[in-house]
Amino acid sequence: MPDARLIWESGIDPGTLAVEAIAAGPCEPGAVDPGELGAWLTLVRGRHGLEHAVISDGWHRIRLDVALGTLSSGPVILRCRIEAMGSAVPKFLPLQRLVDFALHRRFARALYPADPRIERWLIALQVLDGLADGASHRELAEALYGAERVASDWGGRSDSLRSRVRRLVAEAKRLSRGGYRHLLRKTGRLTGEPTD
Repeated sequence: MPDARLIWESGIDPGTLAVEAIAAGPCEPGAVDPGELGAWLTLVRGRHGLEHAVISDGWHRIRLDVALGTLSSGPVILRCRIEAMGSAVPKFLPLQRLVDFALHRRFARALYPADPRIERWLIALQVLDGLADGASHRELAEALYGAERVASDWGGRSDSLRSRVRRLVAEAKRLSRGGYRHLLRKTGRLTGEPTD
């Protein structure tokens, strides 16, 4: 399980849920005790005193901004603030995830559909590492696709392998120059800028 629990600014992460944490008794219906969330809950206080939280197992996440109250003082009833216009649409899936997690204390696989682009983004990270180490395009291709394939395809009639590596290098550089900030807006997944 990854150890990082990333909390991204809500302006970058459109799926961040604004919540009110209303103090509740431990037996009150619907109450959530943040203390029982253990390693899943990461809570930080921002520059303006507001709490920012993520419930995550390292692979799946639910991002919360606490607009009122606190998650650090015992059981609470969570009330979500969602506007009824277009800005509400990115909140639907995170709200489903929060409700399901509150009921079952697990991250339902069906609520976290796989995104085929993630594999390409992970490869882009490998490419950035290789470029930082001074690797040539051919060396990158060998690391990604194997020396045997590069030996047979690199100098052949088709330029497809070289073109693929050039595209990956361009994508990696674009992401490293700030393009990563737009990934969340496109997918509802993880990336952006750290919160305050």
